[in-house]
Amino acid sequence: MPTLNKTPLQRKPRAIAGSVLSWWDIHRRSLPWRPSAGEVADPYRVWLSEILLQQTTASGAAPYFKNFVARWPDVEALAAAPLEAIMQAFAGLGYYSRARNLHACAKAIAARGGRFPCDEASLRALPGVGRYTAAAIAAIAFDAPAAPVDGNIARVLSRLHAFETPVAKNRRAIEAAARALTPTSRSGDFAQAMMDIGATICRPRNPVCMDCPLKAVCAAARTPAPENFPPRTPKKANPIRVGAAFYARRADGAFLARRRPPRGLLGATMELPGGAWAPGDVAAIGPVEAPFPARWRRLPGFLEHVFTHFPLRLALFAAEVEFVKPPGDMIWISPREIATSGFSGLMRKAAETAGRLVGSDRQG
Repeated sequence: MPTLNKTPLQRKPRAIAGSVLSWWDIHRRSLPWRPSAGEVADPYRVWLSEILLQQTTASGAAPYFKNFVARWPDVEALAAAPLEAIMQAFAGLGYYSRARNLHACAKAIAARGGRFPCDEASLRALPGVGRYTAAAIAAIAFDAPAAPVDGNIARVLSRLHAFETPVAKNRRAIEAAARALTPTSRSGDFAQAMMDIGATICRPRNPVCMDCPLKAVCAAARTPAPENFPPRTPKKANPIRVGAAFYARRADGAFLARRRPPRGLLGATMELPGGAWAPGDVAAIGPVEAPFPARWRRLPGFLEHVFTHFPLRLALFAAEVEFVKPPGDMIWISPREIATSGFSGLMRKAAETAGRLVGSDRQG
């Protein structure tokens, strides 16, 4: 494992933290979950934002955060909400296990009288709260001397020390570097400042080193190509998976959908019925996995979606049906209910695309 370079930053952590905080006092980003300067952070809003921000950008999480706090202004209100409503509010954000853990955690906090624990160990015992999230809540909401390390902070510290090991294989050294710089007071402000530096200055590509409050002590900034730190882990090639989704529509325009199992990919979200997704050729997909016999016809083209571990190509099939009672575990969904029924982004696109193609066929 790489050792920390012998740079001035090791001898002056307090001065370096002071420079970072002075920069942040002027340049802090305005985000929906951040209180104004001088105001105390609300643990509920800190926790909610950190869950929404997992695998999501600030701009992507912001509208969801605003919707959540408008509907459920405190943790007790969120705990009292049905899981289906939370899944609907999460629709399109991805990584739906977060929604289930969010609900379970809200219930656990509500059982404590609505009070969040303030130490990392107790926070980590909550559903869906991992090492980073616990440190972020402890630092930002309670100003505990915790050192959260998200992707932005990991990149800043890797460049600060010119670490030559990819982040995923260098967590221990990066976290040690974070703890070494974290001040005993304003720890939450310092963590957020480092996040903002990573988001706005120490970007993955084209870092703006001249504007960085750390430039005087940054080892990577003294190299010809600071953006080469940290080195990237080569991505493994993942085979394309293919599958089918079946759009069964009755005369009034309603179509059949079902809820996915609570665990696993897109867990507990609504979907068009279909079969398993497996490597193959989307052109060869047929209606063999249709949920029931009907006059299925393949719609033109296919949908593409990229998950974390594989890309997907989805063939769409449609059929007109006349039965009133939905078969099995399916329910009827009106087209105007698509946005509020808890579909994932992929399945919402599938339902809307199939509806549009079937509608154009009728008009033709």
